[in-house]
Amino acid sequence: MRNTFDWKDYELIDCSDGERLERWKDIILIRPDPQVIWKTPKSNPLWKKADAVYHRSKSGGGAWEVKTKLPNYWSIDYKDLTFNIKTMGFKHTGIFPEQAVNWDKIRKLIREAGRPVKVLNLFAYTGGATVACLKEGASVVHVDASKGMVAWAKENAVSSCVADKSVRWIVDDCIKFVQRELRRGNRYDIIIMDPPSYGRGPGGEVWKLEDEVYGFVELCSRLLHSESIAVLINSYTTGLSPSVMQYILGSVVVPRFGGKVSSSEIGLPVTQGGMVLPCGASAYWEK
Repeated sequence: MRNTFDWKDYELIDCSDGERLERWKDIILIRPDPQVIWKTPKSNPLWKKADAVYHRSKSGGGAWEVKTKLPNYWSIDYKDLTFNIKTMGFKHTGIFPEQAVNWDKIRKLIREAGRPVKVLNLFAYTGGATVACLKEGASVVHVDASKGMVAWAKENAVSSCVADKSVRWIVDDCIKFVQRELRRGNRYDIIIMDPPSYGRGPGGEVWKLEDEVYGFVELCSRLLHSESIAVLINSYTTGLSPSVMQYILGSVVVPRFGGKVSSSEIGLPVTQGGMVLPCGASAYWEK
């Protein structure tokens, strides 16, 4: 499992009985996590001193119980990157801290390229990977279907001092955008994608990742060229294992461009007990 120990402003303090106890700078949150099926003692006193707790509803969704007045948003740093955080619907905060290990890897690939690098970030959310790539001097096309998420990503770019770098902010359906890029003849050195488990297209089409991922990877592979560097697929979909995504990349990209593929779980180190909590899965193609 790949993880980073370089976070200072985020800490997964403990996890037990379906919940995470987390520190986001100086704010303590308790959030649900269905993977935490063990019921170890919640002995850390911060379990009883959280600033806010997200409670899931049996009918779906849920709500935050705010115990201490929280700011509308606050900032956390990861190395030289700064992200704006807030408690939002369905337990989220705007950043998935386990993704830092992927930001580090992509930044290393950009540095090692020794030339201008063009990145396409699909389903790009609040722009963690986008600002990481911009920080290394890459040009980035950031695509997400949510206008609000793209606006948030722009704020993160400002906070990370990369808003003046080479970036295009696109609010669009990712499949339709890729299809248009192919017609335009545009090509990319690195493609990053973090597709949702479920979703709907602009015409109401149902997106189910297990059914769509192979075709979408094949479509995106046409945006690569002979000097392309990497493709990253990240997934939080239960049942879509790292090995499956590795096989997809190996069967779609390697026959055309060579290179190698790898995959792994990504996780977060837990302070209490020293374990690493699995949080998702990533697969890479590298030239």
